[in-house]
Amino acid sequence: MSLTESSLILIAYLLGSFSSAIVVCRLMKLPDPRTLGSKNPGATNVLRHGGKKAAFFTLCFDVLKGVMAVLIAKLFTNIPIVLASVTFAVFIGHLYPIFFEFRGGKGVATAFGGLIVLVWQVGLLVLVIWLTIAFVFGYSSLAALIAAFLSPILMYWFSGEPYYILISFVMSCLLIWRHRSNIHDLIHGKEDKISDD
Repeated sequence: MSLTESSLILIAYLLGSFSSAIVVCRLMKLPDPRTLGSKNPGATNVLRHGGKKAAFFTLCFDVLKGVMAVLIAKLFTNIPIVLASVTFAVFIGHLYPIFFEFRGGKGVATAFGGLIVLVWQVGLLVLVIWLTIAFVFGYSSLAALIAAFLSPILMYWFSGEPYYILISFVMSCLLIWRHRSNIHDLIHGKEDKISDD
């Protein structure tokens, strides 16, 4: 792997490490989302404790960093292993941000941002699945889990590129693992809905 390709992966990780939830809450003089509710620095937790405006900005920036990382990489290369690695790096940066004591979010929005640029059909269908489940059942976590579970299958169907399928599978596993407390709460009927205060 060349220096340029390695740099793209590093840039992606650093972009992912920009924790939108924490920065937005600081700028808007809101409590650190890591200290409230689910303690997850993500848009859903920000929505519950900081309001719609803060959640909107958090969501947009989380998606944008995934989009930017893969888009920048595509300007320099079309090598599948590099693009897959960049997608994974920005996702891992969100989960374990170097700028915020490696305490990051669950990665749903950032994963979507990366996937929509990597293989747009997969990203689009993941979004449709998330929106549908969230609308019908009202649970952000359930929507994320189902979308994550189906993403490697969608990647196989629409791309067939082994590195893309592998990275989708690994990201899916990590997303599900990061939602393990939500899975417990869903099973026991304790999970908060998106609209819950």
